[in-house]
Amino acid sequence: MAKNLVIVESPAKAKTIERFLGKDYKVTSSFGHIADLPSKELGVDVDNDFAPKYIVDKEKKALVKKLRDLASKAETIWLASDEDREGEAISWHLAETLNLDKNKTRRIVFNSITKSAIQKAIENPRAINYDLVNAQQARRILDRLVGYELSPVLWKKIKPGLSAGRVQSVAVRLIVERERDIEAFSPESSFKVAAEFQTSSGTGFTAKLLKSFDSAQQARTFLESVKPAEFSVDSLDTKPATKSPAPPFTTSTLQQEASRKLYFSVSRTMQVAQRLYEAGLITYMRTDSVNLSGEAITAAKNTIVDQFGEQYSKVRKFSSKSKGAQEAHEAIRPTDMNLQNPNLERDQARLYELIRMRTLASQMSDAKLERTNVKIKNDQQGDLFSANGEVIKFDGFLKVYLEGKDEEDLEEQDGMLPAMKEGEVLKVRNISATQRFTRPPYRFTEASLVKKLEELGIGRPSTYAPTISTIQNRGYVEKGSVDGQQRDYLQFILEDQKISEKKLTETVGSDKGKLVPTDIGMIVTDFLVSHFANILDYNFTAKVEKDFDDIATGEEDWQEVLRDFYKGFHPTVEDVEENADRASGERVLGKDPKTGRQVSVRLGRFGPMVQIGTSEEEEKPQFASLLPDQSLSTITFEEAMELFKLPRKLGTFEGDEVEANVGRYGPYVRYGKKFVSLDPGEGVFDVDLERAIELIRAKKKADAPIATYEGKEVTKGKGRFGPFIKWDGMFINVSKKYDFDNLSKEDINTLIEEKKKKEAEKLVREWPDKNIRIEKARWGRHTLIKGKTKVNLAKEQDPQELTLEQAEELLAQKKPTKKSK
Repeated sequence: MAKNLVIVESPAKAKTIERFLGKDYKVTSSFGHIADLPSKELGVDVDNDFAPKYIVDKEKKALVKKLRDLASKAETIWLASDEDREGEAISWHLAETLNLDKNKTRRIVFNSITKSAIQKAIENPRAINYDLVNAQQARRILDRLVGYELSPVLWKKIKPGLSAGRVQSVAVRLIVERERDIEAFSPESSFKVAAEFQTSSGTGFTAKLLKSFDSAQQARTFLESVKPAEFSVDSLDTKPATKSPAPPFTTSTLQQEASRKLYFSVSRTMQVAQRLYEAGLITYMRTDSVNLSGEAITAAKNTIVDQFGEQYSKVRKFSSKSKGAQEAHEAIRPTDMNLQNPNLERDQARLYELIRMRTLASQMSDAKLERTNVKIKNDQQGDLFSANGEVIKFDGFLKVYLEGKDEEDLEEQDGMLPAMKEGEVLKVRNISATQRFTRPPYRFTEASLVKKLEELGIGRPSTYAPTISTIQNRGYVEKGSVDGQQRDYLQFILEDQKISEKKLTETVGSDKGKLVPTDIGMIVTDFLVSHFANILDYNFTAKVEKDFDDIATGEEDWQEVLRDFYKGFHPTVEDVEENADRASGERVLGKDPKTGRQVSVRLGRFGPMVQIGTSEEEEKPQFASLLPDQSLSTITFEEAMELFKLPRKLGTFEGDEVEANVGRYGPYVRYGKKFVSLDPGEGVFDVDLERAIELIRAKKKADAPIATYEGKEVTKGKGRFGPFIKWDGMFINVSKKYDFDNLSKEDINTLIEEKKKKEAEKLVREWPDKNIRIEKARWGRHTLIKGKTKVNLAKEQDPQELTLEQAEELLAQKKPTKKSK
């Protein structure tokens, strides 16, 4: 038996570390926290200094027993979870739950999984840092208090199943307020003037007038005034300039840049970075430090000099601007600066290269530029045109990397200007006056939301990704899917002494991939802001984060922070629960012309809806669901009344009635008892019988059997988890090693046989005549199954001793899981 037991939090990390330690070390994983607050109760004694009730989940009891056995046989236990607050708490839970002997327990930390880092950590062990533990406890408990006390208020006052959270609710508020700014925005137009000039040597360039015009008449008058004009260079100004590289990555800047350059979601970035870290390729990926260690700076310098030359190297030391920079003391960087193109999956390789190049660029020379500005006058009136040019004299860090920009920060790039001199007469190719409109605020992307949260001091490196995932999973925010709409604009062009007018169109208002609040997100935000202004206040949320930082450094007492928060929070919750009115986001749109009854929109049990009539009237109200692209806050009376024309009867096909309607998952066509979803962008009021038949035929073709196996049909399709084939009621996932569009008979047989073998291995016993069976489940458990009803058996229950009568009784106590269309 190994003398040393090393416990980390993930199996992948354990596997990597095991390569660096000898036979005297056993490395195992705790699979994250082994103890946590209970899931079905508050788990915090608010009357006893907020004492938490930590429990070991029943699914982890076998793991805890295994770890306890291993620890009892080891001479030294090394707790090697991550170096941040969460990692410190994991080590603390291990020490407490396993009842580890302090004299034989060591805490070690490292920010990269390399042989030298692991050996250095073992040479420099320390005790558990209880300040870090208490900072994590304070966050966990405060967030539990907010969630457990606010959520039931939302169930009672808005809709069952809703949730609130200290950080998630503030993030949703940012998105809601941005949407309201967009809705309230009224674009103003002006005319921007640009000219295409040509130098005496025949080279062309573009210059812009240093003023704009409010109306088409003013723009046209200007063009008339310069018809006979001669243009010449009024001034020429050339100045040297430099560009400096961005610092190496923190968690938030990595998430932002991976979004801009690789189109990764924030959660995808963290998943891929986690794998790179666990493989020992990068340093720890949850950090708000931009610092590089002395060894890393030296390694970067050597790589730069070897690959690009001495002139490209410039040693830089960056310091973090974040007041609450956490304990991870180094930026995200490669562990080996010389390692290029490691054998990795595509996404891992792309993110690794992004990190590597950003790190190298941070230690490279400034780029040296020459910027030129030229002013152009005319002999008819005093308005000046201006053009800027930029020439790179020495590329420096630009040789490897240039930081991306968000859409709202993009500027028109300056190109090169041709050689010219003051007084030189320029030929005019054409002058255009183009109508342009002011832009509304930009909707947040995941990356720009992370940037905003960081600017406001809300959240920390470990919370950005979970927050953004949570607000989408809860249905408060969704990714936009609207391509935009067409807008007309005018353009006047002066060419060859003639002015022509063009009517052009542009697409505006696209929200594809942007974060858009849902109706329920807006209603919940309005309710929380109205009744819990303190919790939703940006400064308050940032102050709480600062309190956690102070707890981590030993400057604040964690229980005092919780006491101070709870004494104002809890009475407000009780008051709102007792006295606040229900919220539904109701808007009265007008009166039904046929009946004179009130027409309104509000949130109903199954989502946003239009209602004709009120609950106080004798006649029951009529209801219609809103379309997926409609909103309670923007739908018009006319659009609302159109919804009562659904379902639309389109005709018949092969003897079945065909109609178009809207359901929970969007617009669809129904024929007989079957349903076909419309393609994205197709409207329920636009589809006709011809298009419906086309969709039905495509659906029938997709559903047609592709083979038979043991006399039963095999079909294929694509679901939320990817491509699959279906046989005998079984869904069988088709991995990427198969060509899904061209599955052979052999492929199909192999997939089914492997699935049957897997299912057979899971089967413990069955009662075929009753369609009841018991299967193996995770963590040594067993599941009782009949149709769609599943019951997890108690761990102490021996499946072989369960009688049919007991099985039927257990199944009868649980309702089957329903699957919606």
